[in-house]
Amino acid sequence: MFERFLLAFKLPDLRKKILFVLAILIVFRLVAAIPVPGADPERLRQFLGSNQFFGLLNVFSGGVLENLSIAMLGVGPYITASIIMQLLTMIFPRMKEMYQEEGEAGRARFNQYSRLLTVPLALLQSYALIVVLERQQVLDLSAFGYLTSMITVTAGTMFLMWLGELISEKNIGNGISLLIFAGIVSRLPVDFRNMLADIGALPFPMHLDGAKLPYYLVFLAASLVVVAGVVVITEGQRNIPVSYAKRIRGNRVFGGVETHLPLRVNQAGVIPIIFAISIILFPGLIGSFLTTVPNPTIQTIGNTLVNLLQNQLLYGALYFLFVFLFTYFYTAVTFDPDAIATNVQKQGGFILGIRPGRPTAEFLQRILSRITLFGALFLGVIAILPLLVQAGFQTTAVTIGGTSLLIAVSVVLETLKQIDAQLVMHEYE
Repeated sequence: MFERFLLAFKLPDLRKKILFVLAILIVFRLVAAIPVPGADPERLRQFLGSNQFFGLLNVFSGGVLENLSIAMLGVGPYITASIIMQLLTMIFPRMKEMYQEEGEAGRARFNQYSRLLTVPLALLQSYALIVVLERQQVLDLSAFGYLTSMITVTAGTMFLMWLGELISEKNIGNGISLLIFAGIVSRLPVDFRNMLADIGALPFPMHLDGAKLPYYLVFLAASLVVVAGVVVITEGQRNIPVSYAKRIRGNRVFGGVETHLPLRVNQAGVIPIIFAISIILFPGLIGSFLTTVPNPTIQTIGNTLVNLLQNQLLYGALYFLFVFLFTYFYTAVTFDPDAIATNVQKQGGFILGIRPGRPTAEFLQRILSRITLFGALFLGVIAILPLLVQAGFQTTAVTIGGTSLLIAVSVVLETLKQIDAQLVMHEYE
């Protein structure tokens, strides 16, 4: 696969696309380094170190919150808007028809609604986050400073959303996923340094902590196992045999061949984990904001919400549940058994032992539900892996969790697949 990636650089148009994507990712990291005026870096580091929720938000956003960047929200509001729009397709048939049956024009309108919904969500989240940081004396803002910071942070989110769409247009990976991937990769040196410092390998000369070293060796071995598991689950599929009847038109014979319909174990990809993180982070941000409101009742509600999310057991259970449910939800959105069965029937195809039409759709739905169960359980376990590591090793220095590994490996595999697909098109040309 990597040989195909190197081969892509020999084709001028593909090389331009890849270099364009790399340039966009560099721009993203430059934007992530531009801070909001009036920040106190030392207080910010102390605050992030003592708050689990904002620490997770910082990891998920690729460290932009740690820099108090103008893009401190990352692409979170856009992901939340996409979740809301996807949920609406399950409630309103007209929305589902626009998304699934109106082709590119319908999807373009659907995406435009998602962009418009991103603006108020970004304004709301930026206001809540700025208020929380100001109450923690991380920021010192006037009334005008509040307004300009909200507009700046919202503009930063919209700019990142635009960068993601530019990447997606080049068909070199999913833009939003690549931005999250770039943020995760950018934190690897920091996470690795923290791990070395925790076992006494830093600063030099080294004073290794023999009690912690075996834990990290086990962690590194487990990471390799997780990467292998992610590759197997991402690439795993069940092939449903499909036969096509012979058709004679004039002197030519069509059909009479056998092929297969691939059903992936992880049909939803990495999207369920990204969705689940966004859903968990949003109420945590609102709860932190409510604790700053000068009203005892509202403060109590905010403290209750924050304390619930700080509970490791409850947080892990909710995280696992959201990932599990979103796996089924996104699979239902992206894979329509009725449409697949109809298309197979129109092309003269059939599954051996299954009647065409509705019985075929029910058969595909039954098979997909079974294999998705395994994929959903795997994603859920990978998602809460950092919590299990921290509980078992009694350390918080390890922030490179299963979620980060899953996103990184899945994005790399998907990007390489898209590059390979474009190489195949060039070979046909």
